[in-house]
Amino acid sequence: MVTRNIINKIRQITTKFPVVALTGTRQCGKSTLLKNCFSDYRFISLEDLDIRQLALSDPRGFLNNFGDHLIIDEAQYAPQLFSYIQTKVDDKNESGMYILSGSHNFLLMEKISQSLAGRCAILTLAPFSISEMKAASLLPNDLNTWLYKGGYPRIYDKNIDPADFFPNYLRTYIERDVRQLRNIGNVTLFAKFLKLCAARVGQMLNISSLANECGISTETANSWISVLETSYIAFMLRPYHKNFNKRLVKSPKMYFYDTGLVCSLLEIADANQLATHYLRGEIFENMIVSETFKQFWFQGKEPHIYFWRDSNQNEVDMLIETNGQLNAYEIKSGATMNSDFFAGLKTFRRTADLPAEQCFVIYGGDLEVQTTDGKYLSWRNW
Repeated sequence: MVTRNIINKIRQITTKFPVVALTGTRQCGKSTLLKNCFSDYRFISLEDLDIRQLALSDPRGFLNNFGDHLIIDEAQYAPQLFSYIQTKVDDKNESGMYILSGSHNFLLMEKISQSLAGRCAILTLAPFSISEMKAASLLPNDLNTWLYKGGYPRIYDKNIDPADFFPNYLRTYIERDVRQLRNIGNVTLFAKFLKLCAARVGQMLNISSLANECGISTETANSWISVLETSYIAFMLRPYHKNFNKRLVKSPKMYFYDTGLVCSLLEIADANQLATHYLRGEIFENMIVSETFKQFWFQGKEPHIYFWRDSNQNEVDMLIETNGQLNAYEIKSGATMNSDFFAGLKTFRRTADLPAEQCFVIYGGDLEVQTTDGKYLSWRNW
């Protein structure tokens, strides 16, 4: 079993709050993690229609029957439960009474904010990270293989070919999750929309262009983007908010939580094809940005991650603000060090008055070297 980096945080937080919610994309390992981490808890899944009907028809009896120290998986399917959970935790005032999990962030968070505000801690899980894979000796030696396979646990647990896993994953996602979040009649059009989003990975998001190419309105495109975000398929990286230059871009960039899913949407058939693909640099950038978000989520922290681009197209791929300190990162998929990699960082350093010690290039090679312009970091150690 791969040891998840979030384990320490989730164990610690259950000693502080009566309810803990674990969210994240479908099949990223939430149920397996909770079963192994809290073996002394009762595990109930509302995917089971009989159990779900009991929770819906008699929520008080459901909670009385299964008792405290209860894990409720896919809790968003029984929204009536949340008010009764509130009554239970207010009466007992004990930590770690209930652990909720679900793949529908919007539905789950809506019910938590209505009934469990102030009583519930919220954590986010995602597919395997580089550090988790390294610790389990599962990280592929070849960068293209890692980008192509991604980090969904079932691929490694059952040794499934990504070409078999992802089409079925997407079919289930569109037919089940998407229909529950939005009344999308034309699922074929939504599937096309997903592919068009994948083709724009790591690029400035132009909603009008995306909508036109897909043949939908901008309102529909915005609605479907929110579906991708709330179901943990894609997320937005926002431009840095401090006014280093009066003419800064305002549009976000789009990234996916997993590069294996991106490769499948782009119809990349194997890792060898990825080696010469025109979007390989953007897919590598996606991997690094999503890995960075995972580092924060698995510690239970809010990520303060941005990108920077001015009106002259000078750009830094990623800025991380931690405890008042700003670090700047350029992301390059090439395996060979090149001084040109620091060009954008040099411009940003002059604009933001940032020392070289806070500038880095994350690249596709293995060596880590300090230079006068900043430091090269290997993707393997990110």
